[in-house]
Amino acid sequence: MSLKIAIQGIQGSNHHQVAKDFFGEDIALVECLSFDAVIDHLLEGTADKGIMAIENSIAGSIIPNYNLVYHNKIHVIGEHYLSIHHNLMVLKGTSIEDIKEVHSHPMALLQCKEFLKNHPHIKLVESVDTAETAKRIRNEKLTHIAAIAPKMAAELYDLDIIASEIQTIKNNATRFIILKKQNKVLPKEEINKASLRFITDHKRGSLATVLNVMSDCNLNLTKIQSLPVIETPWKYAFFVDVTFDEYEYFSKAKALLQIMSEDFTVLGEYKNALLS
Repeated sequence: MSLKIAIQGIQGSNHHQVAKDFFGEDIALVECLSFDAVIDHLLEGTADKGIMAIENSIAGSIIPNYNLVYHNKIHVIGEHYLSIHHNLMVLKGTSIEDIKEVHSHPMALLQCKEFLKNHPHIKLVESVDTAETAKRIRNEKLTHIAAIAPKMAAELYDLDIIASEIQTIKNNATRFIILKKQNKVLPKEEINKASLRFITDHKRGSLATVLNVMSDCNLNLTKIQSLPVIETPWKYAFFVDVTFDEYEYFSKAKALLQIMSEDFTVLGEYKNALLS
């Protein structure tokens, strides 16, 4: 039986590509219009695993997704980095002069800003997903609208790519996290990365002390993101990613951080995708 994978978006989106890269071809996609819906499917058991974009090398973190994972007690069981390639696609036979509007996810429009500035006659319209417009162009035979989407969307929906690789910065990657309702326990020798959340005392130097403990335990800090604790004004939670060579280093750090910080939570222990 195929794994049911919840993704934000539809077939042909970057999340779909990650699902194929990470799990292979034998998957059943659960298409979602929002990240909240991805979480709901995991909680309800209508999806086995989920995929969620968490940060982009240009645009930074997708901040609400950190809280979505934490508040719903969802586990991070893996990660995947995807190089982002934006392509302008249209109904077959359509030229760039015919286009009145280009539709795509706000992030995709932003990342193609320089290319789009060269075509001021085209109106930019935000949509929920990069591939959704590609599908609509095919279904409704739209000749005045173009989509910015991955190459896979053009192949799936039989569209022409009239401009390839239109992203302003060519070296553009997004990190995706792989999610599951229950934790997937890997052998300790395979685990070399973890995602954590904690709150520090509202005292001078409290965060620096925690970071020093991580350093003393041979953990490499790869990401730190602060978010307000909604229930307590002016208090902040820190979401942190760390890598390590030996699981014992991480075990030692965990024991210390549970004592030194408040509401310490391990969101996930998994393999570092950049080293695989």
